[in-house]
Amino acid sequence: MSTWNIWSVPAGVLSLLIIAPVLAIFYSAILGDTSLWPHLLSTVLPRYIFNTIVLMLGVGVLSLLFGVSSAWVISRYNFPGRAIFEWALLLPAAVPAYIIAYTYTDLLEYAGPVQNFLREIFGWTSSKDYWFPNIRSMEGAILVMSSVLYPYIYLLTRASFITLPISFFQTSAIYGKQPFFSVALPLARPAIVAGLALVLMETISDFGTVDYFAVQTLTTGIFSVWLQLGNAGGAAQLACVILAVIIVLVSLEKSARRRMKFFNLSTRHRDVEKTQLKGRRGVIAFILCALPVLIGFVIPTSVLGWHAMNHLDEWTNPALIKALLNTLRVATIAALITVFAGVVMVYGVRLARSETPKRLLPITTIGYAAPGAVLGVGILIPLAWFDNRLADGIWE
Repeated sequence: MSTWNIWSVPAGVLSLLIIAPVLAIFYSAILGDTSLWPHLLSTVLPRYIFNTIVLMLGVGVLSLLFGVSSAWVISRYNFPGRAIFEWALLLPAAVPAYIIAYTYTDLLEYAGPVQNFLREIFGWTSSKDYWFPNIRSMEGAILVMSSVLYPYIYLLTRASFITLPISFFQTSAIYGKQPFFSVALPLARPAIVAGLALVLMETISDFGTVDYFAVQTLTTGIFSVWLQLGNAGGAAQLACVILAVIIVLVSLEKSARRRMKFFNLSTRHRDVEKTQLKGRRGVIAFILCALPVLIGFVIPTSVLGWHAMNHLDEWTNPALIKALLNTLRVATIAALITVFAGVVMVYGVRLARSETPKRLLPITTIGYAAPGAVLGVGILIPLAWFDNRLADGIWE
């Protein structure tokens, strides 16, 4: 009996097409010229690796602080504004990190309104008279990226917190244990790890923010090696380093999600009753939830709104309208193709009697986490090779 059917064949083909750019990267890296590596190792590569590690650590820690603290406060306590923060904490995820980078640079740079205001108030005449943090720095990139990526951790952690039965907390109270550290945090660890893995995958794949803030990472190094040094093979080799990290993070996230079934969802247990916070404790809870929303959504959208209202004539600019239509067209086509391919692949794998599609499907998720620069290398290199061979064949 054949192990393939009408669904498993297209599922396997689509999986191979999605994996093809990643395979092309490894192929180009193996065949690429390695003579550039001694130069990279002695010059920029250590800086790329160090900056990438620092960025991932900084964004990971700050995202954990934002996500876990707000998830615990929302799921455990009642306080003024809780009903709004419950969904408002997700809003920063809708704003691209590089857009927030632009808005904060406009707001906090030397010629921006904040520093102008300070100079007018205190009578400072130049930058030599005072010190102001540089937003276009590693610290600025960590703050900006954390403020839009923490919702991954918040969403998964909150979901695990609200499913914990009250009996767990009652048992911890009998033994005099603190509920957060003794019950909630250990049981939510798989969800936290899964959210953190997603945050780190987004961090390592970001290009717009780090490029605008002049923070040299492995992702920016791909473009430098490819475009400035003209070495596509070297760019593919750098991309392989990123892909190796991505594979580790994807494996970590999948392992964490498998362990999330540990949570007790039995209806025999009553949900945890929320504690009413008043006075100073209520203010602290409000600030904990308001701070990430303020940094990641309110301030950036206010800056964008202010610019939009001060340039009303640009709303009828033909270039803007064309860009809007192109965006809607690309988004619509991409969404339809993605949904169609996803349904075919998942349904085909479900019906397939062969193990091949089932093994290929998990590998396709690497494409989600891979940086656009990495996928660009994987797509353009084979296309460039095909274009050159086609042109040679025509001219012969």
